[in-house]
Amino acid sequence: MTHESLLNRDWDRIVEWLGGAQALEEGARQTRAFLQPRGVKSAVDLLRLILAYCLGENGFRLTTAWATSMGLVDISPPALLYRLRNSGDWLTSLIEHVLRSAAPEASRGRLIRLIDATTVPKAGAAAKRGNKLWRIHSAFDLPHERFGHFELTDEQEGETVDRIAVVKGEIRIGDRAHLQPDRIGNVLDQGGDILVRAGWKGARWLDADGEPLDLIAELNASSSGLIDRPILVACKSRAPLALRLVAVKKPPQAAAEARRKANREAQREGRKISKKTLIAADWVILVTSLSVEEFATADILALYRLRWRIELGFKRLKSLIGLKGPPGLDERSARPYVLAHLLIILLLEPVVDELEDSPPVLAAA
Repeated sequence: MTHESLLNRDWDRIVEWLGGAQALEEGARQTRAFLQPRGVKSAVDLLRLILAYCLGENGFRLTTAWATSMGLVDISPPALLYRLRNSGDWLTSLIEHVLRSAAPEASRGRLIRLIDATTVPKAGAAAKRGNKLWRIHSAFDLPHERFGHFELTDEQEGETVDRIAVVKGEIRIGDRAHLQPDRIGNVLDQGGDILVRAGWKGARWLDADGEPLDLIAELNASSSGLIDRPILVACKSRAPLALRLVAVKKPPQAAAEARRKANREAQREGRKISKKTLIAADWVILVTSLSVEEFATADILALYRLRWRIELGFKRLKSLIGLKGPPGLDERSARPYVLAHLLIILLLEPVVDELEDSPPVLAAA
């Protein structure tokens, strides 16, 4: 099944997955996406038209010509643009419907939720000069192998570890950007556990007595290349978090590549790299709330390796569905363009069967 077939022979299935024609009609009217026919007979036809434009390469003129030849609608290109601009809230509600209907239950009591974000550029020379982006905040749920959350913002809203509501008992896995102690505390307060990547100076590390802990000294002192110990992480607005530090030394080739990358970044930014940064580059440093009694060191490392799955999800979104920067400058039409692609990937995921080997995340990180 492809997104082209979804708009043709599989269209009736799509309508059914989205709750049926009546539900689509009601939702479109509630969000003011479809109030009067005016060349479009129903909300079902309007959705098909919008998806055909957003997923295709034909632009407004050829899309409306196709729709007219199909007997689907009879509207002008400017009318399609007007309808598209009014569809953002409706498409958001449809995404929420699909996510709710596929909401996963915890696997053996634990849902594994991979959090990350991807971006697509905004259109126009001014946006390019200002690095203007659309940021798609996402969660990818295991073992169901599908996205469980989407939120669309601009580049001004950064990634936060507690952006998504917590499913009690879940294990939330994030990268360095999610080492946010106060927000991690919010996840723990709601009954979740966390496992995040850490930079050596990404937090204020404390020992069991609340005294500053020299993480680099800890790494240097390890003769086995493996650390698994309790640690406190200082917060700004609450008591320090009692967490667990797990660090593993990278294979020589991966460590050398990490040092080269760190050196290149320092040169690009016009600064001198510190010896401590080069030492930390040899390690994968993780912080977790999972107990050693339930999750051995090897379990923690295996859990973090699962992060490649969300990268595969983003790959599907951009290659299979064709998500790229919206063509227009007007955010009223650009936002629905991105949302249409998010809706389609949610509809396609249950029937996509891509078996790919896991890349050596820890070795290459």
